[in-house]
Amino acid sequence: MNWYTEQWSNECKFSIAYDKALYSEKTPFQQIDFYQSKEFGTFFTLDGLMMVNEKDEFIYHDMIVHPAFATNPGIKKVLIIGGGDGGTAREVLRYSTVEEVVMVEIDERVFRLCQEFLPVTASGVEEDNRMTLLFEDGLAYVQNAPDHSFDLILVDSTDPISVGEGLFTTAFYQECYRVLNKDGILINQHESPYFTEYAANMKKAHQKIKNIFPITNVYQYHMPTYPSGHWLFGFASKAFDPLKDIHAEAWNSFGLQTKYYNTDLHVGAFGLPNYVKEALKREK
Repeated sequence: MNWYTEQWSNECKFSIAYDKALYSEKTPFQQIDFYQSKEFGTFFTLDGLMMVNEKDEFIYHDMIVHPAFATNPGIKKVLIIGGGDGGTAREVLRYSTVEEVVMVEIDERVFRLCQEFLPVTASGVEEDNRMTLLFEDGLAYVQNAPDHSFDLILVDSTDPISVGEGLFTTAFYQECYRVLNKDGILINQHESPYFTEYAANMKKAHQKIKNIFPITNVYQYHMPTYPSGHWLFGFASKAFDPLKDIHAEAWNSFGLQTKYYNTDLHVGAFGLPNYVKEALKREK
């Protein structure tokens, strides 16, 4: 039996048995590997870290997309930074009211390989006429984007190392603020509160965003194959509060069938454990 093993902390590892290694490639940006397993189906890793698998991908992609649309059902123009597996774009494109989606992924090979090995996330995304795919640096794209040009920015990034590092900086969040319109919402991958290194990155990201946006919140979701399973997204907005302004009836009228997200869960997701609240309050 073959085992994929990921280091979650200095003293904790996570392993998945796999039947075979499907594909491996070193791009100019990162190491990409695809595996086939019984428990999680096809999964892929970047630089040895789990990114997406067939069994639980719906959790991440539901939660990065739908809370924003339940808060502002009128979202029409969406920018996705990262998201190379295509799952975030897939969920956004389910909204017939969305007029334009721009996805900026630095490594085209991630998307092309997911089209081949993970069609559950990437299939059909490129064919939608509302979709613009750009394979370039997300930070550079945002720096050059016009003011007030998007209703929603979804930062579907890796951890703040390697190609993902620039997407956790104050400069990047300031550019996001500029590019969003007066009601704009920013959702960002916010790390985990549990293991020390991830918690440190969580606090840094939250403090930077809090210094820029007037409304900031953090919400949680259960991601079985990410370190500790307890993961967060950041919600920042110029105008909308995700709890005060939730439009549950309007969101439910979209008629989307989701496997994880619902508007009851929306409210609960923003109810954080005390240890997470306390960590987010600390300045350093």
